[in-house]
Amino acid sequence: MELTQRRALLEKRIKQMSLEVSATQLDQLVDYLGLLEKWNKAFNLTAIRNPEEMIDRHLVDSLSVLNIVQGPRIIDVGSGPGLPGIPLAICRPDLSVTTLDSNGKKTRFQNQVKLALGLDNLTIINGRAEQCEAEPFNEVISRAFASLSDMITWTRQLCATDGVFLAMKGQYPAEEIAAMPEGIRLKTTHPLTVPGTDGERHLIVLEHVPERG
Repeated sequence: MELTQRRALLEKRIKQMSLEVSATQLDQLVDYLGLLEKWNKAFNLTAIRNPEEMIDRHLVDSLSVLNIVQGPRIIDVGSGPGLPGIPLAICRPDLSVTTLDSNGKKTRFQNQVKLALGLDNLTIINGRAEQCEAEPFNEVISRAFASLSDMITWTRQLCATDGVFLAMKGQYPAEEIAAMPEGIRLKTTHPLTVPGTDGERHLIVLEHVPERG
C-alpha cells in the first residue's frame, strides 16, 4: 500500500466521520503508521500487520472519540503502541496526553514517535497502572484494556474526583456495567462510528458517585 494510498484512505475515513483534521495532522498520522509498521516487524507491537487494517482498526478506531474527549489532561492506560493516545495527541494539540504501558518495547516505540513527530503535548510513562502515582487526570481512557471493574480498580487513583473514566468497548457491556465497583456509576454511553470495520463500538463513560454531605 503506497504512501499516497494510505493518506487517501485515512483522509476518506476522517471525512466519513465528519472530523476536522489539518493536512499537517494527516501527514503526522501517516508518519505514525509508517513508524508502527516498521517497528512492528522487529518488536511485534501489534498483531495487525496489514497497513489498511492498521488504518481502520487502530487509527480510525482511535479517532472515533476525537470529538468526545474534553481533557484538558487525559491519560491512556494500557496504551500499547500509543492507541488511542498518540492519534489524540496529534489531532488535539489542546490536550495534554499521557500514555501508560508496562511493556518497555511499546513505550520505547512511543518515545521514538514523540521525537519524530515533535509531539510536545505527549508524556509517556513505562509502568503499571495500579502503581502509577501521577497527579489525577480529568479523563482516564482505555481501549481493549480490561473489564470495567478491573479498569476502575487499577486506575481509580488516576482519575480526579470530578473526572471521568472512558472505556472504548465493542458490544454494549451490560454485564460489566452491572458488576462495577461501589462508588462508580454510569454517566453516559456514546455509540461510536468506525468506518471500515464491522461490529458495534461503544464509549462507556463512568464517574465517581459524589459523597454525601
